Amino acid sequence: MRFLLIDRITELVPHKSISAVKNLTLAEEYLADHFPGFPVLPGVLMLEALVQAGGWLIRHSEDFKHSAILLKEVRAIRYNNFVAPGNTLKLDLTVRKQDGQLWDFNGSGTVNGNSAVSARLSLEALNLSDRNPELASSDAARRDTYRNLFQQLWVPAS
Repeated sequence: MRFLLIDRITELVPHKSISAVKNLTLAEEYLADHFPGFPVLPGVLMLEALVQAGGWLIRHSEDFKHSAILLKEVRAIRYNNFVAPGNTLKLDLTVRKQDGQLWDFNGSGTVNGNSAVSARLSLEALNLSDRNPELASSDAARRDTYRNLFQQLWVPAS
């Protein structure tokens, strides 16, 4: 199963920062098990939402030249509050440093102004064909998919 944990990108400054939102609804299947009678967004999915937001910033900043964004390291992660159905998790990431294909971010997620999650993330941007040239067509298909999806998530202010 694949989870898209970004519903909308609200602000984007290439190579600098991104803000996005995740609206949590009771219709999301994993809430039935996490936790029965007290549904909340799992912490690992809060982290994944931060990673996905960082991935969108990288893709847009580099004109979708990479087909894959990998989480390399998480530091100083803190879970401070639950995110319950009906809440909107607002995600903010700022680039701390970029060195080639490695990007370091400060990330946070808030609900109604209260911290739910914060972390420092390191992400690596790459193409599958860098490791296996036979995957070049897969890279192209992935880049096209991400370009199309990005157009649904981000509508720049006019």
